[in-house]
Amino acid sequence: MGLGKIVKTVKTLANDPKVQQHLKSEKAEQISDSVLDKAAGAANKVTGGKHEEKITRARDAADRAIGTDDDPDARPGSAPKQ
Repeated sequence: MGLGKIVKTVKTLANDPKVQQHLKSEKAEQISDSVLDKAAGAANKVTGGKHEEKITRARDAADRAIGTDDDPDARPGSAPKQ
């Protein structure tokens, strides 16, 4: 399968209502939170915690951008999605 065909298939799937429903599910939210938490933890470990506040803000911004949780109190320092 060529790259163009793969891109076309991915675009088709991304626009599928059933796929959208799954991407917005609680399970998808839990998975994205887990991935973001692990990435932030790894970044903190590599930097020795020197940039923990910035890493946390970046993690929270990414969560708001891709997450489905509209609760501003779900994660400290998070603002509600607009």
